[in-house]
Formats: sequence, C-alpha cells, structure tokens
Amino acid sequence: MQDSTSETLSPSSVEPRKRPTCRRARQAVACVTLAATAALLAGCGGDSAENTSAEKAAPSSPSKTMDGMGDMAMGDPSATPADKVPGAEVVKGTFALLDTRPPGMDDVKGTAWLAQGAQGTTVTVSLTGLKPGAAYMAHLHAQHCSAGNGGKHFQFEKGGATAPPNEVHLMFTADKSGMGMTTVNNTRKTGEDAVAIVVHPAEAQDNRIACADFDF
Repeated sequence: MQDSTSETLSPSSVEPRKRPTCRRARQAVACVTLAATAALLAGCGGDSAENTSAEKAAPSSPSKTMDGMGDMAMGDPSATPADKVPGAEVVKGTFALLDTRPPGMDDVKGTAWLAQGAQGTTVTVSLTGLKPGAAYMAHLHAQHCSAGNGGKHFQFEKGGATAPPNEVHLMFTADKSGMGMTTVNNTRKTGEDAVAIVVHPAEAQDNRIACADFDF
C-alpha cells in the first residue's frame, strides 16, 4: 500500500509555499526598521532646527528692549538717541582706540552721547569697524580715558552692585557692515561723575577696544 502523505509533502510541492512567507517576513522587518529610522531622523531634525534658530537669535537678543526690567535694560537700538532727547543737557564723546584692543579692531570709530533730563540719564553709542555679527558691551566710567583707560566703572552707589541699575551697561550686536548702535536709559542722573565710556567685546571685558571722554 502506497503512502499518499509522502507524495503530498514532497520537496517540490512544499518549498514554493515557504519562500513567499520568508520574503514577507524579511520585508516586514525591513519596513519596521525603516520606519524607526525615519522617526529618529525626523525627531533629530526638529531639535536641530530649533537649536539653530535659538543660536541665530541669541546674538541679537542683548540689543532688544527688556520689557518690565526698567533700569536693568542694557540697550534698545530703536529708542530715542541721547542727542535727540527733548529738553535734556547733552554731552558728546569721540571714541579713541586703546592699546588693549584685540586684533582686527584697528578701524573702529564712533561717537557716544550722554543726556540728562526729566527721564534721568540716557546714553547712546554708535560705532563702525566692528566684527560683523559679534556682540559688544560698553560701560560708563568714573575716570578719563587717559587714567588707566577709564579706570573703574561708574557707579551710582560706590562699592555697590556691579550691574544695572547701579551701573550703566550697554550691550549690542554689530550688523553685517560692522556697525553697532544702541541706547539705554537709567532713571537716575549721573551728574558729571561719569566722565567716560569704554567699549569692549562682550566675552572679553579686559580687551578694551576704545574709550571716549565726555566734553563736560
């Protein structure tokens, strides 16, 4: 008596039915892998885009108005410049290069104005020849430029806090042409005690670029 089962399960009849199943399994695994990879890439891409935007926005943020911070603000390029403040007494200073300036700052030129009126003290700086896109800071000083490059920062309360509102700081970013300008206001008047202003790179305060004496 012949065994019909051996004829039904012969290699020629079984193998064709197994191959499609293996191919479908491999395809399914590949699809899952591709989907997972795509999801990871999409996530990294989103984070990267957000980080890039944040990094690009950072250089310009110091020059923006700091709403609600009053005397803590360190500059607003769109504010009324000191030499345009109505009814204020204005003094002017021309920046002169200092020996402590970092390389590449030999062409820096500019002007500063200090106004005192009903709003307190308003200071404006305008410079050219800066490094495009770089951040800079300026401070009022209590000594003339010839005395230790302006000496120490001017302070309303000597020995007090080394930040606004006890000091007057300006922070700004140079545009594509290397020009930087900003204005800051403090509700108190400096009188004739803030006699100079010094500008330097934001990240290197010891590398004073230029100093301007006010013509009281």
